[in-house]
Amino acid sequence: MQGVHFLLSLLVLGLASSFASAYDPSPLQDFCVAVKDSEIKSALFVNGKFCKDPKDVTANDFFFSGLDKPGNTSNRVGSNVTQLNVDKIPGLNTLGISLARIDYAPYGLNPPHTHPRGTEILVVVEGTLEVGFVTSNQQDGSNKLFTKILNKGDVFVFPVGLIHFQFNRGYTNAVAFAGLSSQNAGVITIANAVFDSDPRINPDVLTKAFQVDKNIIDYLQKQFWVDNNN
Repeated sequence: MQGVHFLLSLLVLGLASSFASAYDPSPLQDFCVAVKDSEIKSALFVNGKFCKDPKDVTANDFFFSGLDKPGNTSNRVGSNVTQLNVDKIPGLNTLGISLARIDYAPYGLNPPHTHPRGTEILVVVEGTLEVGFVTSNQQDGSNKLFTKILNKGDVFVFPVGLIHFQFNRGYTNAVAFAGLSSQNAGVITIANAVFDSDPRINPDVLTKAFQVDKNIIDYLQKQFWVDNNN
């Protein structure tokens, strides 16, 4: 199973690379390895990011180990997203691509969220998932849901910026890998952003927006909202 996981993740990376250059800057050289803030004094500034001096670059700047290990799904939503973006692999800087492993406990949910800077292509390697995304700005004013049941080996695409989700419908764990068309696609989990912002959004705003009693908004803003992204 471990070998299958890695083969499928490589497939995801290959597919995602075909649309990666549409959003992140095009590279001006072979690579532009990102550096930590503490190293900026000796860095070169290219493509909007500080780059490590090429003579100091090593193979480890393009390497990550441990994606075969399951993420901890013992949280309220029952899922864990292990992101491999430019923060985890500095060599991804300017390359316009990243990868994630998503683990789901039985009936675990990767809650409705968006990636403001990247399209996502997801492949299921274990279990059964219900997935979907919602359109925006339709001519008739509607928000159409595109949804599908995915089994092992199935692939689904979530267009950039649109709200989407994955839900494990089975009695066993599920695993998926996702490629994203950005070195740092970002993630906005809808419920967390709306009800757990700092400072809180004025309850009067949310009461009117959701057309519910203010007590419901007060209740939701007092909950402990889980971030399942690592």
